[in-house]
Parts: sequence; C-alpha cells; structure tokens
Amino acid sequence: MSVAEDFEGEFPDDYRPEQDESFMSPQMREYFRRKLLAWKQEILSESKLTLANLQQENAPLPDLVDRASSESDRALELRTRDRQRKLISKIDAALRRIELNEYGYCEDTGEPIGVARLEARPTATMSLEAQERHERNEKVYRDE
Repeated sequence: MSVAEDFEGEFPDDYRPEQDESFMSPQMREYFRRKLLAWKQEILSESKLTLANLQQENAPLPDLVDRASSESDRALELRTRDRQRKLISKIDAALRRIELNEYGYCEDTGEPIGVARLEARPTATMSLEAQERHERNEKVYRDE
C-alpha cells in the first residue's frame, strides 16, 4: 500500500508537521512525500531551462574573450546540472524510504531524525547528532 493510499481523507493545504504529533503519522509522511515531489519537479523544470539555454548558446563566438566567458558559463551550468542530478537521486531515495515506512529515522541509530531537521533538509538520512559524529570522524580520518 502506498503512502497516498495509506493516507485517508483530503490533505489540508496548510498542514505543517508539529513536534508534538505522532512521528511519521500517515499525514506527516504524505506531507513530506508531497514536499519531496514538488522539490523534484522544480529541479526538473530548472533542468529543462538549463538544457534549452545550453542549446541556444551553441553558436560559435568570434571573440576569444566572449568564447572563454561562454565556456566558463557552460561549465558552471553543467556542474549545477550534475549537482541537481545527484539531488534528484537523494530525493528518489527519500521517496523510497517513505514508501517503506523508513523515512524520518536515522540510518545510524534508528532514532527519529526530527521534524525541524526534515523540514530544513527533507533528504536527511541521519539525526543531527549522528551527522555531526559522522563528520567529526570523517575529519579525523582525513587529517591522518
């Protein structure tokens, strides 16, 4: 059964998850599912615009400085698209976790990640404490 099927009733447009409500209730999961889908759609729309811009700017420029500037802009656009592609993968993974009822729980400790963190970073897979611990350990190993 999908989250949309699991959620009964109309979804209120002004719903916001609260700290004191049941964590990852069907309504909360549906809220985050919709938030992630909207974010993904926004990124895909931006990608289409980027692609259209890259195709329009395909004409060769006679001036060396203009050509260098155009190539620099193109490289920046391509790096941005690559970041967006990676973000879409994270969004898709979060959507899969929602379907499996694993969303919102730390992959390291199994504890709830927290509504505020998920609001700020809906693709989060670790609680703030676990993420900080992970980053400290990463820094220690990188410094050696």
